[in-house]
Amino acid sequence: MAQNNFNIVSYIFPLFLLNPLLLSRANSPQSNAENSSPLSLLNNLVGTLKGHKAKGIYELKMHLSNLGYMKNHNKNSNNKAHPNDDFFDEDLELAIKKYQLYFHLKVNGALDTKTVENLLLPRCGVADIINLNESRINNMPNNIVSHYTFFPGEPKWPPTKRSLTYSFPIDTRKDIMHPISEATKEWANVTDFKFKYIKNYDQADIKISFQYRDHGDGAPFDGPLGILAHAFAPNDGRLHFDGDERWVDGVKAGELDLQTIGLHELGHILGLGHTSDPNAIMYPTTSSGVRRGLGQDDIDGIKELYHS
Repeated sequence: MAQNNFNIVSYIFPLFLLNPLLLSRANSPQSNAENSSPLSLLNNLVGTLKGHKAKGIYELKMHLSNLGYMKNHNKNSNNKAHPNDDFFDEDLELAIKKYQLYFHLKVNGALDTKTVENLLLPRCGVADIINLNESRINNMPNNIVSHYTFFPGEPKWPPTKRSLTYSFPIDTRKDIMHPISEATKEWANVTDFKFKYIKNYDQADIKISFQYRDHGDGAPFDGPLGILAHAFAPNDGRLHFDGDERWVDGVKAGELDLQTIGLHELGHILGLGHTSDPNAIMYPTTSSGVRRGLGQDDIDGIKELYHS
């Protein structure tokens, strides 16, 4: 489904490959080489640990910064990466420990096989909301209690706003609307919110669109897989899907179910952060070829946020 720049953060239906690139953008798709994710470099980092230097560590630092695990790691004033940016330092080790703790992995601060595999899973671009220092990590068991989270300050829609409208840009394919409609129904079933589609995109409370790479909100997409989508906390209402992904309405091997990812991102729109409960829709990562619904952790979280 990124917090560092955010106020953040069907079943009987024909299976269509939803390629929004055909409608929402006039130019042709980029080649596979141009579309490759910078995270692909992580495949070469298995076994890397503190004190090592390797190509791809800079990209890893940027990725973990975007996900909230370390302080923003920006290029220097010359807009070039510093020579030490590919150095595995203490800050990166701590960030990896936080990441491993969050995802119930062995906490060793090293890029072992399971950690790299997890880092490569498709996921939401909203940061995982955590606040763990090194002393707390070193004194905690190798797991944490699964629990929903909220955005900092717990932003939410006001009590007078329980009917939310949503819309898409005018050139969006019509078959994209069905899985999003189904996702809104799931949230409506467990909350007091009602969702209504309107044609006027500019007037909608929730603006849903397919975007590509750097699209001007400070959280660029990275091509196929990697970051799939992101959304802003209340009351912003923007929800962006990565247009470079292979979206489908349903379950198909190797493809991403738009309804599942939409359900997750709508959770952010309502005010939920990520959870470390892998059974919840608000878990940060996902897999292709699956459809998921709300879990008890999601329901408990939204009810607590809105005291319902």
